[in-house]
Amino acid sequence: MYKRKEFSVLFSRMMEPVRRIQVVTGPRQVGKTTMVRQVMEALEKEGVNTLYASADLPVSSGTVWIEERWNAARIQNMKTRTVLILDEIQKISNWSEAVKFLWDQEVSLKTPMTVVLLGSSALLIQKGLSESLAGRFEVIRMGHWSFLEMQSSFGFNLDQFLIYGGYPGGADLIGDFARWRSYILDSLIETSISKDILMMARVEKPILLRNLFMLACEYPCRILSYTKMLGQLQDTGNTTTLAHYLDLLQGAGLIAGLKKYSGSVVRKRGSSPKLLPLNTALISAVQGIDESIIRENPHIRGWFVEAAVGAYIYGEIDRNHNEELNYWKFGDREVNFVYRRGNVAAGLEVFSGTHGHSRRGMDLFRQKFSSSETLLIGGDGVPLEKALSLDPSEFIDTAYLK
Repeated sequence: MYKRKEFSVLFSRMMEPVRRIQVVTGPRQVGKTTMVRQVMEALEKEGVNTLYASADLPVSSGTVWIEERWNAARIQNMKTRTVLILDEIQKISNWSEAVKFLWDQEVSLKTPMTVVLLGSSALLIQKGLSESLAGRFEVIRMGHWSFLEMQSSFGFNLDQFLIYGGYPGGADLIGDFARWRSYILDSLIETSISKDILMMARVEKPILLRNLFMLACEYPCRILSYTKMLGQLQDTGNTTTLAHYLDLLQGAGLIAGLKKYSGSVVRKRGSSPKLLPLNTALISAVQGIDESIIRENPHIRGWFVEAAVGAYIYGEIDRNHNEELNYWKFGDREVNFVYRRGNVAAGLEVFSGTHGHSRRGMDLFRQKFSSSETLLIGGDGVPLEKALSLDPSEFIDTAYLK
């Protein structure tokens, strides 16, 4: 049980000559530590020694903790090639400066060791990398588990995936919805907000941030202006603060605020965001919606289908290759998502019902952006199960070749 793509990438890089620090980051409970331990086992079989340490335990010595583990691994590396793995690295104050100092020493050695850093707070990890370790690292991003991964590892069917999402740690609890819901609310949502955001970033209005998260889960895939959100949240804060909190929730792997597609690279930050929960489990846990409800209520099931497709594409896009996920709306016409790669875009409309689907939004989108195409997911378009397995670039290929 592991994320096969990330496993292959990390293992292959561990077998290459040492050039850069490898950084594995992603939301809580998506299997970062488990995947790395599986890589460690594979490396041991290849005769590569590994040394693992986690800062998740109480650490009072700060950067001394990093230096002690680093020096221990360096001594081992003199005898046998060694990989040093430091987990939850963002919990050490000034970790990036310490790692920079030690790594710069390492590269001067004839046989430098391989270093892997793990962290669950993407915002803090990225800040440390950009401020101190520029040019010294490569990032492996682990996202939420996909439908195919949950299906192959736990036997999930489509409706189970829509409700229970891509959290492998809760898969053994789905037979008891109340227990599963408590696990998601307490061990994932609360821990992500309290430890990955509130303890690690400056948040002057924590209640506003929590309410923003709840609003996104109660109104998934809704387009809401920041002003309207402040009104619904009954807060007098400003829109800049709200946008910042949305960035923090996005960095923790909880909620994304999709921007409106305009056909150009430049977009207004102040445009109304589309609130996208990045795992459908967040919606069902917050609202208390189980499998019986989505089977009986096609409208509610539609929320989950749209959110599942959006979250999947968002998690799969490669920002290093100029990929982006947006939405588009003009008047009362809308296209659920717009996937853009470079200068090419495809409008994606998600359909989960059994009756006819209006293509008015898709037709107007093609008129407004004559160089773009559209694709229907569900209905008589691409089957939902297939859409949840495609590489994002295949959405463009399918749209233009249909």
